[in-house]
Amino acid sequence: MQLETEIIIDKVDVEKPILITSFPGIGLVGTIATGHFILELNLENIGVVESSMLPPVASSFEGIILPPIRVYQDTEFGFVLIHSDVPIIPQVAYDMSKRIVQWAAEINTQKIFSFAGVATFEDKKRVFGAVTTKDLLDEIKDHIEIFKTGTISGIAGSIMNECVATKMPGIVLLGETAGFNPDPRAAASLIDAFNKIMGWDISVEKLIKEAEMIEAQMQRLAEQARMQEERKEEFPMYG
Repeated sequence: MQLETEIIIDKVDVEKPILITSFPGIGLVGTIATGHFILELNLENIGVVESSMLPPVASSFEGIILPPIRVYQDTEFGFVLIHSDVPIIPQVAYDMSKRIVQWAAEINTQKIFSFAGVATFEDKKRVFGAVTTKDLLDEIKDHIEIFKTGTISGIAGSIMNECVATKMPGIVLLGETAGFNPDPRAAASLIDAFNKIMGWDISVEKLIKEAEMIEAQMQRLAEQARMQEERKEEFPMYG
């Protein structure tokens, strides 16, 4: 079967890498986390993921054009990363996830991590995880909460399904968030959990500062809304 998705790479220098994937979703948790990796570790861009079904859009960062789905590598930590600026519609998810897992096998990937978010009413910034085989539970159970029952939607779930079908080891990490607003604190929690799983020490200090700025802005907006409501009560309008 001919796949629509194409992965165009210069060269992968990492032998038997970990593959990390993220696509925009609830709270942008995964996207913020991998975006942080790109900037914090100054990752090398080695290629792109293309599909004619992607929206006709390009990003610009400091004057440089960036295609919507990019591939990076880090030779120090030994991982390859797929980072997307655009959400993936269901019609594209099956084809793209199939090609990503296929390509992962071609570069001798050890396992695939998929970063995403999960919305709850508690928003304790917990990190949940699920795996494709029981033996992988031992790698994550001491560092996250097992996602015992629920649905992993979007391409994150599609990638895990393809991992099961092809017997590629797969782990999905879900950062807990309250809603659709960008949530860098949830992304920081996800990275902290990932650090523990991998025995790494990637700093999240910048993400925490970003979270504090966003929370302060939200607090100011809430205060402004409260003051407007009080003024309405003080000077009611009648039609």
